[in-house]
Amino acid sequence: QVQLVESGGGLVQAGDSLRLSCAASGRIFSNYIMAWFRQAPGKERDIVAAIRWSGGSTYSADSVKGRFSISRDNAKNTVDLQMNSLKPEDTAVYYCAAASRDGLLLQRSTYNYWGQGTQVTVSS
Repeated sequence: QVQLVESGGGLVQAGDSLRLSCAASGRIFSNYIMAWFRQAPGKERDIVAAIRWSGGSTYSADSVKGRFSISRDNAKNTVDLQMNSLKPEDTAVYYCAAASRDGLLLQRSTYNYWGQGTQVTVSS
């Protein structure tokens, strides 16, 4: 029902900024949870930030709080992740995800739609 396609990843230097976009299509309702996750090699896929499709309040992980921000772009039908002051430890594949029903925000199983991921590499 929902298709998610990430874009905007790349290779940057520490301190640089990137803006990731998740293009969403299909049947999306206003209460759906939209989130960005990331996964580094050998590590778990962890939530980075989340927002309702309708917008409003947001969640961000402690590791990115103050540096990353999630937002909705109604005109482009995207969920964007603005990443500032990037650090080498931010290097990961970043995934867009959507949850059609309420659940535990931080739990991967809550999200039933996933994009293919986009690589972000931050060099020192």
